Amino acid sequence: MNKKRSQENQDRQARLAAIQAQQRAGERKRNALIFGGIGAVILAIIIAVTLVIVSQVQDNREREAQASQPIEGVQEYPDVTFEHVDGPVEYEQSPPVGGDHNPVWTNCGVYTEPIPNENSVHSLEHGAVWIAYNPDIGQAEIDTLTELVGERSYVLLSPYPDLESPVAASAWGIQLTVDSADDPRLATFLTKYIQGEQTREPGAACSGGITPAGLAS
Repeated sequence: MNKKRSQENQDRQARLAAIQAQQRAGERKRNALIFGGIGAVILAIIIAVTLVIVSQVQDNREREAQASQPIEGVQEYPDVTFEHVDGPVEYEQSPPVGGDHNPVWTNCGVYTEPIPNENSVHSLEHGAVWIAYNPDIGQAEIDTLTELVGERSYVLLSPYPDLESPVAASAWGIQLTVDSADDPRLATFLTKYIQGEQTREPGAACSGGITPAGLAS
């Protein structure tokens, strides 16, 4: 009788061990599927992020390569003056690309209203690029320019009433006019001339000056 009970206990323990082993195998399989799926998602995210970074690096290299060459249509004005003066100034270029200017600069940013020439020329002296547009170009074009400027520092973007061309990009002593906000030369102009070699006072601030009405960002 004792031998029979002992055998029965051994049989139960063996069945229990088999069931537990089967359960553990099932758990391992489920975990493998779960972690495998998570791993696949993580891998897909890593690949996507890597592709975005690689694409951005390539775009930056292309813009830098283009910026190292002369930009078609750029006009240069090497003899502009640079005295600090009070009151209004009559400029030869519109928008101005340099000349005598107010002692206080315009803080860089995106403006929805016109900004003063005399202060904004001072910003150009500090290495800023000023993108001015005719207000009649339409909101879609304005949105394109706003997206182009993005979070860049040392950029002014503003409407410029009676501007003869749809868009004008100006740096100190340099100007490019284009017919459309999506002209690729604008991005190249920004890359080349933000704090570029033309800057009279490299490293000078584009904040801490005046903030005219209409600052959007």
